[in-house]
Amino acid sequence: MPQSSDLPTSPPTPPDFLTSVPDYLPETVPDVSVFRLSPLIRITLLLFYVALMLPLPFLAQMTDAAVSPAILVGGILLGAIALYAALSERVVLDETGIQVTYPAWVSLFWRKGWVLPWVDVKALKPRSTGQGGIVYYIVTEADEARLLPMRVAGFGRMVRQVQAKTGIDMSDVRPLSQPWMYLILLGLTLLLLLMDAWTIATALTLGSLAV
Repeated sequence: MPQSSDLPTSPPTPPDFLTSVPDYLPETVPDVSVFRLSPLIRITLLLFYVALMLPLPFLAQMTDAAVSPAILVGGILLGAIALYAALSERVVLDETGIQVTYPAWVSLFWRKGWVLPWVDVKALKPRSTGQGGIVYYIVTEADEARLLPMRVAGFGRMVRQVQAKTGIDMSDVRPLSQPWMYLILLGLTLLLLLMDAWTIATALTLGSLAV
């Protein structure tokens, strides 16, 4: 039987590879917030565009318009792509600044977005719109102005983060449009789509009778 003096007094030390932290692991995870355009706004505007454009090729064919239906369809598709690109805007906030970005294919052919470090932000200036609303511009130390995105989902949280990073009082900043406005427009758009369905059915019926 082993003597008590032969027993280990402390547990063995684990190997270094079990306790050491790899050098490739970041010390901290960057705090990044991404804000996209409100889904209600995107769906409403896309459906409204469809409701306005959908009957045009059928009416052009029925009335023998100077513009062929094929050209109208091509123009409508290009317009839909442009609208979708405009609605793909994203606002990214991190520890260094604010940036407005778009998907790579949008930046390649159209909008590039912009980046603004927090240290360059000097003030926030309101401007009235032609419809009676108010938009806000971020003014830099070089007196350049960047439009503050006003239609993103989580607008209040975005404003609070910008205020915390810049120290600018933004307690009076409100979204450009309230959700109930787009809900009304969405309801009217659905009614317009019903009228489109009736118009297209009538055009197809008259076209078959003419044949």
